[in-house]
Parts: sequence; structure tokens; C-alpha cells
Amino acid sequence: MSAPVNTSRLSTLDIRGFKIRREKIAALTAYDFPAARWCDDAGIDVVLVGDSMNSVVYGERDTLSISVSDMIRPVRAVVRGTERAMVVADLPFLSYEISPEEAIRSAGRFIQEAGAGAVKLEGGRDRSQTVQRLTEAGIPVMGHIGLTPQRILAMGKYRMHGKEALEKELLMADATALCEAGAFAIVLECVDSKLSAEITAAIPIPTIGIGSGFDTDGQILVLHDLLGFTQGRVPKFVTPEAQLGTLATEAIARYRTRIKEHQK
Repeated sequence: MSAPVNTSRLSTLDIRGFKIRREKIAALTAYDFPAARWCDDAGIDVVLVGDSMNSVVYGERDTLSISVSDMIRPVRAVVRGTERAMVVADLPFLSYEISPEEAIRSAGRFIQEAGAGAVKLEGGRDRSQTVQRLTEAGIPVMGHIGLTPQRILAMGKYRMHGKEALEKELLMADATALCEAGAFAIVLECVDSKLSAEITAAIPIPTIGIGSGFDTDGQILVLHDLLGFTQGRVPKFVTPEAQLGTLATEAIARYRTRIKEHQK
């Protein structure tokens, strides 16, 4: 059964309008109903249900083993937890690379079964045909270039992108190709800040940065990093707004002490 469409949500036109008005886009990840409510109540514009949940929530080393079926229910939960924010679903590894037709099938599940407002996929010029086919099918697409975590085995390590002349040229070409293919926005992850500013100025659709400086049209972070829930290393570009993981541990410890001591 298809999820109901909420016409009060921000649309792709609304997201593009942020760039026209020079108003920054505030975006965060969320993987469940409570987190989605927190984001929506706080006025977040875009909530991404990222394949990063594979690491953040399930403790896996990378994002590669999560599937579309694994993500359908979390996306549906986030849709239910939001009223205003646009909900974007990540297309997982190998759910769109095989062919544009496979990409349409995968993306269509997020739209029909979970009620997502758009999908996000990684890649630039090599994915432009897929982006075009998806948009022709009526599925809004957010692009993602720079550091692309689904390609970590090929990249070898996480690093900044766009410092060298050739890489700058290729990333600009990627952004242009995604724009021409019909993407409504592009995530720039770990792209050199100067290049991010140049890409943002060169294309008519919004750029949303993560670890790419602050001259993009918006910013996105992993919610757990922002709130201090992350287990392990937090990226150096993140400034946590709270340390809720520590508070949670302390609260649980007080509960344990109360139970052990039979306190009321």
C-alpha cells in the first residue's frame, strides 16, 4: 500500500527556491520516527535517510551491505515522523549501478512503499544517464559527488577531493552533468572548500555540503554526530551541539544503581 502524499511538505521547487533567495538549506540524517520528529520540530528542511545507518545504527564497517529492503521501513518511519521536511532516501550500493531500469525499480519502491519525496545516488558523469531516466520517470534525484562512501573499496580510503587540477576539472564536470540530467540538488562531500564555492556559483541548483566548507547552499550532517551519540571517531568537520550519548550512559547507570540498591 502506498504511503499518503503530504502536500504541505517542501518540494523540489521549494528546495531550489532556497538558492534563489540565498537562504541556506539545513539538512540532517534520520533513521527512525523519534529522530525524524526532532528534525521536523526543529525546522530542518531536508531529512536524508542515509545508507550510513548501516554503520551508525547497525555498527557495520561501511555502507556496502545494506539493501533497499533493509531501508524501506526506516524511510517509512521517517516519513511518518515528518510533516514539513522533504524526505530523501539513499539508494544503496548496487541498487542503481546495474542499469537505469534497475535504478527506477529501486527508487520506485522508496516512493511507492515508503512515501519518500526524492532519492539520492552517488556519482557524477557516469550516473547522468541514470539520473535523467529517473527524473523522466517522475522521481526527483539528489546527486552526490566528491567522497562517495559506496566506492570506498575502489578509493582505498576516505580523503578530501578536488585539491588537484585534474580532479577539480572532473568534479566540476560531474556537477554540470548532474545538473543537466535533471538533479534538483547535489551533495558535495569532503570537497575542497574553494572548489565547493566555485561549483556552487557555477550551477543553478543547490549544493549541500558535508565537510566541504561553508560556501555551499546548505549543510548536512549525521544526526548522531551532531548530538554526540556517535560510537567512535567523529569527523573533524563536525562541531557537536550536545553530548547526549554521555547523558544517556549516565542516566542508565543511575537506573542500574537504583535497581541494585532497591531504591524507589
